[in-house]
Amino acid sequence: MKRFWTALSFLILFGAAAAQAQTYPSRPITLVVPFPPGGSTDAAARIMAERMRATLGQSVVIENVGGAGGSIGVGRVARAAPDGYTFDIGQWDTHVGSIIYKLDYDLEKDFEPIALVSNNPQLMVAKKDLPANTLAELVAWMKENPGKINFVNQNAAANVTGVMFENLTKQKVQFIPYRGAGPAMTDLISGTVDLLVVQGAVALPQIRAGKIKALANLSATRSASMPDIPTADETGVPGLYMSGWFGFWAPKATPKDVIAKLNAATVEALADPAIQKRFTELGLDVAPRAQQTPEGLAAFQKAEIEKWWPIIKAAGIGAQAQ
Repeated sequence: MKRFWTALSFLILFGAAAAQAQTYPSRPITLVVPFPPGGSTDAAARIMAERMRATLGQSVVIENVGGAGGSIGVGRVARAAPDGYTFDIGQWDTHVGSIIYKLDYDLEKDFEPIALVSNNPQLMVAKKDLPANTLAELVAWMKENPGKINFVNQNAAANVTGVMFENLTKQKVQFIPYRGAGPAMTDLISGTVDLLVVQGAVALPQIRAGKIKALANLSATRSASMPDIPTADETGVPGLYMSGWFGFWAPKATPKDVIAKLNAATVEALADPAIQKRFTELGLDVAPRAQQTPEGLAAFQKAEIEKWWPIIKAAGIGAQAQ
């Protein structure tokens, strides 16, 4: 009799889990953006959320949770119920570079990868009236005007890039903390701050409007979405590279069937020519199809961690005040 009740309990639990997977999603899903509105992460998330709704049959609601370089928002996802109703749009800053912060979750163990969404060239941009149009000219000006350049520190990528810039040029910058790229861009346009490292989704519209200027693309090669912007190698500071990309993650132990549905919605969205066009306009390159899988994103993140963590640790880079 005991075996009967044990078997019956197992069947009930298995049936409930299967029913949940079959009916998922039955209510709106929350996509956590770990930065304030107005930045590139927010823009990409909203584009994807609108398109994914058509596949999932439920709204994908954006929740902006800024602070500590995105680590507060990602922590919200790490602690969420693993039921598929909460996931985040992460990036280098939040799922690699955030080791510069004291985290209460494990970047490698507390999340389920869904898909790599895009590769995003990082740009170093400057206020319009900065007396330099290339990195070489900037370094020369800084040598003649020591201590007069400030550098926005709105996330881990900016922090690491700023320190790398100092190390490569032997020039010092004054770090100015911001909670996100949106507010930082507003102040760059007004001339309140001098330099900002940001993704093309935020910078390109302002560059095209003549409100700010691009000094360099911090990739090893020029980007197809912004071919007219030279690399740091070409414009005066060889080796000044920073990685940029977006990916989707869910809390650890989210059922595989649920991950598969979120992945399918992501892949379908990225295959849509309209989405591809919008990404190109924002300076985002759609991720290769092979990396638009949970396994592809897991391998990609692992490679980024193996590349960047030794650099961060060797340089002794810690978070600037946020």
